[in-house]
Amino acid sequence: MRLDTGKPKVVIIGGPTGSGKSHVALKLAEALDGEIVNADSMQVYKYMDIGTAKPTKEERQKVPHHLLDVVEPDEPFNAALYRELALPVIRDIEERGKTCFVVGGTGLYIKVLLGGLFSCPPSDPELRRSLWEECQGLGPERLHKRLAAIDPESASKIHPRDRMRITRALEVYELTKKRPSELAGGHEFKEKSLDALKLCLSLPRDVLYEKINRRAEEMVKSGLVEETKGLIEMGYSPGLKPMKAIGYKHMASYIMGEAPLEEALTRMKRDTRRYAKRQLTWFRGDREYHWFDPSQIKRMQTEVERFLLEGKRDLNYLEKNK
Repeated sequence: MRLDTGKPKVVIIGGPTGSGKSHVALKLAEALDGEIVNADSMQVYKYMDIGTAKPTKEERQKVPHHLLDVVEPDEPFNAALYRELALPVIRDIEERGKTCFVVGGTGLYIKVLLGGLFSCPPSDPELRRSLWEECQGLGPERLHKRLAAIDPESASKIHPRDRMRITRALEVYELTKKRPSELAGGHEFKEKSLDALKLCLSLPRDVLYEKINRRAEEMVKSGLVEETKGLIEMGYSPGLKPMKAIGYKHMASYIMGEAPLEEALTRMKRDTRRYAKRQLTWFRGDREYHWFDPSQIKRMQTEVERFLLEGKRDLNYLEKNK
């Protein structure tokens, strides 16, 4: 049994889109007197509800949710801003004696929340384009081998087909002449301000993809076209970063007459499946995650209860929170 770190305890519930994170989090939060902090990079935006699969009003009434609808679609938002907003909320939840669940599929937001950011140079467009073209031509595995020769530690944490992270790591090295792992090691990644239990949901790929396809269809039936059209009419350009997200960019292409609805929906399904695959690659790169089928809510609850009790002298904790 670990000693109590004295840091706020948080339960992370990650996983790919469509895996059932919101449902699992709601059940666990209801059972363990919890509150939910959003860790989805799209659910922070106002007016974008259907395409981001935000919790319903009924779900929010059952369990308090935080960091939903915090910025306008044309306002800048990133992982650093997310951490700045999330930490005070998490501390407040713990101070009120509640269990904090951080829920979402944006792995970078979760990583930055738990470990902070390290200083690295801004992206160099020319260098990034050159690396990306090389990656496209030679394949990500070739560039991964190059990264492994330069920085074995960083390479061991990146999947050989994760194009984005491989090219970014090589870009950082080219700009600084320092290994990315060296830069990370010298910063606050190891000075974590939260004590986290990381849970991740997983489904057989065919089951997950079928759920994704059905959910995309339901989004359109529920008014995703109308929601996207409303955003455009409010003055939010299809060129904005949030409007280029999965679902919105596809419906915008239909609204602008660039594709029939059936074709736009087919592309939306395809791109969502690809995104889910990238999310799985990210989460599998972190060995601290405990993997569960979404149906294993009782097992997850037991794991959370054990985590909450670690290092505590008050072994009546669970009795108090039943």
